[in-house]
Order: sequence, then C-alpha cells, then structure tokens
Amino acid sequence: MELKRQYSRRNFLKVSGLLAGFMAIPSSVKAFYQDVKQYLIPKKNVSRLTLSINKKSHTLYVDTRTTLLDLFREQLNLTGSKKGCDHGQCGACTIHINGERALSCLTLAAMAQGKEITTIEGLANGDELHPMQKAFIECDGFQCGYCTPGQIMSAVACVNEGHTGSVEEIKEYMSGNLCRCGAYNGIVQSIQKVAAQ
Repeated sequence: MELKRQYSRRNFLKVSGLLAGFMAIPSSVKAFYQDVKQYLIPKKNVSRLTLSINKKSHTLYVDTRTTLLDLFREQLNLTGSKKGCDHGQCGACTIHINGERALSCLTLAAMAQGKEITTIEGLANGDELHPMQKAFIECDGFQCGYCTPGQIMSAVACVNEGHTGSVEEIKEYMSGNLCRCGAYNGIVQSIQKVAAQ
C-alpha cells in the first residue's frame, strides 16, 4: 500500500512537471544572456574605409575597433605582419605609415585613412627584394623567421632615420623588436651592410 502511494499518478505528474520545467531553463537562460549581452556590449559600428596599402587602394567595411594588424591578416590576407604579443611589446607587427615605423597591433584602421601604409609584402619591388631583405638572407639575420618581417621593417626605418652610427645606436633603435632565437648579431650586420651601401 505504501509503495502505491509513493508511485501514484499525482507524484508522476509532479515529477514530470518539474523535469519539463528544468528542460525549459536553458533556453530562457540563453535568451536572458542575449538580452544582457545586447544591453551591455555595444553592437559593431561598421564604417567604410579607403586605405592605401602597398601602393594599392582598398575600400573596406570594417568595425571601427579593428586594428590594422587584424585587418591585414583577416580581411586582406596579408599575413606577413605577425601577431606576436598583440600588446605592442614585441615588434613582430611593425609596418610603415607614411615612411615611419608603427605597430599595427596598436593602430586602429580608422586612423590610417589618407596615409600610405607599407607592410613587409610591399617592401620588395616586384620580384626584386629590398636591399634589407637581401642583407638579412646574406647575414643570416633570422632563424625561425617569425619576427623577421617586423625586424626588417624596423631595420629599414632605422637606416632611413640615420640611426646606424654605431652598434650601440643600432641596438637602441632596434630595441622594440624582440627575437626569441637571438639572431641579433646577424640583424645588426644586416643593418650595417645596408647603411654602408
């Protein structure tokens, strides 16, 4: 008799109702999460940009929060600039803006309109390598190659800025670029070689 009371139709309906209620919670929680997300996180503000990259004009629709590095790698398939630290500390993403070195991971794409941007892909003249690229090959200025695009872009700027008077000066003006392989001697020799030309 006790067993029949425990497993009655009424208890079955109660337990079934509770289980059905629990199954409904995930969808209501998800809807609540979406509402909170839309309230707290602003929607993407997409703007139309026309950028001159490697002497080519590109018209793009991008989120106003997009950095040049993400734009190069994700929308233009220019993967030479590397995402090392994404905090402006390693120099792997170095590019030139109007001939001056800049960290593309810290530069918003919207800030670069009307400026000439050069990435490692635009440094060579067709199939003819830039003298700094040749020097890096000849002086073994790279090992794994991950930091090499940023090193070369900084090295070109270092020569153009006239900071090649001594090894110490070169090291000072290249200090924003890190090489985990420790190819610094080859990098300095490459810069000296190009500066002497």
